[in-house]
Amino acid sequence: MSEQNRDYLTNSHTGAAQLPNATATLVLGILSIVVCLICGIVALVISNKDVSMYRANPELYSEASYNNIKAGRICSIIGICLQLIAIVFYIILIVFAVSSATRFS
Repeated sequence: MSEQNRDYLTNSHTGAAQLPNATATLVLGILSIVVCLICGIVALVISNKDVSMYRANPELYSEASYNNIKAGRICSIIGICLQLIAIVFYIILIVFAVSSATRFS
């Protein structure tokens, strides 16, 4: 490996390409925790192709972009779980409010 293409901080070859949706997956994964369920679902869908691309040829892509994909997937799974828990909580709250309202009328 030539010295001009060596990245000493990550100890990898700088000629490796980035996965196409690595940044988008990470951003959507973080947004799924903060904003909405749809961002998490979209992040999981767009990351599947990149994960399969990396697993087919890991030497072509940088490990940093694969780590971004993994982090985005983890964030999106956490966001989806939190949103589903919130939806169940709201349903229980509505059922409780409706049953309490009918009891007092």
